Amino acid sequence: MAPGIYVEILIRGSMDELWEKTQTPSLHKRWDLRFTDIEYLPRSNDSEPQQFLYATRIGFGLAIRGKGETLGTRDDDAGTRTSSLKFWSDNPISLISEGSGYWKYIPSPDGITFLTWYDYKTRFGILGKLLDILIFKPLMGWATAWSFDRLRSWIEDALPPEATISASCSYTLARIAIAFVWIYHGLVPKLISRHRDELEMMSQSGFPSDMLSNVVLLAGVVEILFGALLLIRWRDRNLLWATIVLMLAALAGVALNSPGYLVAAFNPVTLNLSMIALSIIALVLLPYSATAKTCHRRKPEQEQ
Repeated sequence: MAPGIYVEILIRGSMDELWEKTQTPSLHKRWDLRFTDIEYLPRSNDSEPQQFLYATRIGFGLAIRGKGETLGTRDDDAGTRTSSLKFWSDNPISLISEGSGYWKYIPSPDGITFLTWYDYKTRFGILGKLLDILIFKPLMGWATAWSFDRLRSWIEDALPPEATISASCSYTLARIAIAFVWIYHGLVPKLISRHRDELEMMSQSGFPSDMLSNVVLLAGVVEILFGALLLIRWRDRNLLWATIVLMLAALAGVALNSPGYLVAAFNPVTLNLSMIALSIIALVLLPYSATAKTCHRRKPEQEQ
């Protein structure tokens, strides 16, 4: 069986605020990407386990629904708090049948180390286990870590979770658009079609005629690799700054060597300035977008 999911993050804030934002259903569902609704069920006294209902919308009017129970909380002499829970779902489309886990809050001079571990059993036999190992568990681990960083931004930077997801979605769209333009312009006009305009601009830039084809080929490969790098190094600011500089340099080169293309139907002015604008937007949004990479994902030996 694949190991359970472990996520840990340092949050520079107070224990009381972190506890409130993780233990209050109306606040919890605002930052946790895994749930769209959490509702506590009434109980007759505080000594009873707290049961709750949860739901996750998956689109097309469908939602995965389940039930859980907080098994207990405790404080030790060092101020550490622990909240254990179990959960289950009778929903026939839910991959998870039942599971359990805990949250731990460990105070330190630098803040609160907030961590979770949970694991579950799956439905659908071997197919369900394969789906879980290959897709579902990695996705759940990422969603947990991404959500923890979203919570960290809420507490440390007073950035509401709704603003974080808006910034993250906009940043993703801008970054993918920039990478797409780099890859497309390297692949289609340079490698696939060897468009005459590409050859002509290289010629007007001073390259010998017998080298034009190879220069265009090399330029296409470099553009494709640069676009791929923008996707691989997802939060690298330098690649966005490089895009701005290269677009300005390319625009200046066309203006000096091939000014006729500046007034063409589809010209470098609109393309390059749009790429610059997208890069600036991505740079502005980057600090406000969440990332799973701020979290530790390997369970320490003392937590085994």
